[in-house]
Amino acid sequence: MAPGSALIPRHIDLSPGTEALRYCFALPARPESVAGARRLTRTRLDEWRLNTDAQEAAVLIVSELVTNAVVHTASARVVCELRCLERRLRIAVQDQGHQPGGPKLCPTADDEHGRGLLLVDAMSRAWGSRDAGDGSGRIVWAELPHSMEQSC
Repeated sequence: MAPGSALIPRHIDLSPGTEALRYCFALPARPESVAGARRLTRTRLDEWRLNTDAQEAAVLIVSELVTNAVVHTASARVVCELRCLERRLRIAVQDQGHQPGGPKLCPTADDEHGRGLLLVDAMSRAWGSRDAGDGSGRIVWAELPHSMEQSC
């Protein structure tokens, strides 16, 4: 399914005179898909002309959220959505997991695992998770501020 199709519009009409950029992609829930998610995110945010700091933060957040979905759920695929809306970028990653309570910060994690959400928390303005409305899994999201060469 191509971005900008009838199913995944490139622009979303929010209210009269307001428009947001939106990009969505799905990948198999395999470790090698994390690099693909980073590449797709970087390419799209470069096309949207987000500033470098916001791009780097977003790529890292996507990488961590997709990694968590691949490692901690029994998903066959993950879906990532990027939305550029008024000076903020919203990143959402949906997996097919059904873990009660969702992901949690582990502030005392001493090994190399468990630090991804600490990075997401530090780099984003807000983040959280919720069950997908149709019962198909969980959505983990993060928002960060940005500036662009041209507005969304």
